[in-house]
Amino acid sequence: MKTIQDSLEEILYLLRIPQRKPYGTMEGNVKKALKIATDEKDSILASIPTDLREKGSTLYASLIDGKNGLQALLACIKDKDPDKVSVGLASSLDTIAELELLQAPGLSFLLPEQYQRYPRLTGRGIVELTIEKGDGSTFSPEAGGEPRKTAKIQVVIDGYSAPLTAGNFAKLIIDEAYNGAKLRSTDQAVLSDNGLDKNNGYSVPLEIKPSGQFEPLYRTKLDVQDGELPTLPLSVYGAVAMAHSEVNEEYSSPYQFFFYLYDKRNAGLGGLSFDEGEFSVFGYATAGRDILSQIKTGDVIQSAKLIDGQDRLVLPDEK
Repeated sequence: MKTIQDSLEEILYLLRIPQRKPYGTMEGNVKKALKIATDEKDSILASIPTDLREKGSTLYASLIDGKNGLQALLACIKDKDPDKVSVGLASSLDTIAELELLQAPGLSFLLPEQYQRYPRLTGRGIVELTIEKGDGSTFSPEAGGEPRKTAKIQVVIDGYSAPLTAGNFAKLIIDEAYNGAKLRSTDQAVLSDNGLDKNNGYSVPLEIKPSGQFEPLYRTKLDVQDGELPTLPLSVYGAVAMAHSEVNEEYSSPYQFFFYLYDKRNAGLGGLSFDEGEFSVFGYATAGRDILSQIKTGDVIQSAKLIDGQDRLVLPDEK
């Protein structure tokens, strides 16, 4: 599923090319995703728990032949309509995210004892952020629609690879800590305010799960130059990570997060961000990713909701 997702996410970058768009390359990416999905149908469905298999089969069929599935996305690409491609791509990625949510029921490892009392997410969840313009202007209209005073961004948060970071974020969401939070935009990221007045009383350790490893590392950056790569890479447009603690970079900020605006043109060798392996990445923007480039300093998170995954959020004893 990750390979299929990567193949489609490459199209997001291709769509942002201002000149003549490489539709042939986009078509190749979708055909690659279709072939993997078709060849690996049995293993994809077998990875879903038995009680969720029927729902998984429906989502799988929708991904292949649904109204907003991969076959429909191919047709949009052949029509060379970038708006239709963007909408179809977002729908396919949403379906992939839903399938991934079904694929594993909980953590496959035990957290270190010193972190057992932290909030943790034992699976994946979905957060929906409603963003409002701070200056009274509007967001660009969706295809065929009107300019919008507010826009929504959905984020899939991954407790399998970053249980403490995703758990802390999910708890802040249900505590309504981000409602009314101001945003700041830079060339590389969209950041929330630092929330110093909303400190929850504990520090969240830097948490990065190396690719191919069984469990996350804590308070340790990866040596990317030596070949260490994270399971959740920062080098994806719309990656969501926690900022570093202002006191110690072995810890993440307990509140401040950011959307990373990855751009291959500003990346290092191999297309990796120069900051790869240095932040606790815990999720990715899915629906509404086009909104990120429109966010300006002073815009506000009107509301933030955990719309899926609250049953996977384990909260510590308040004592």
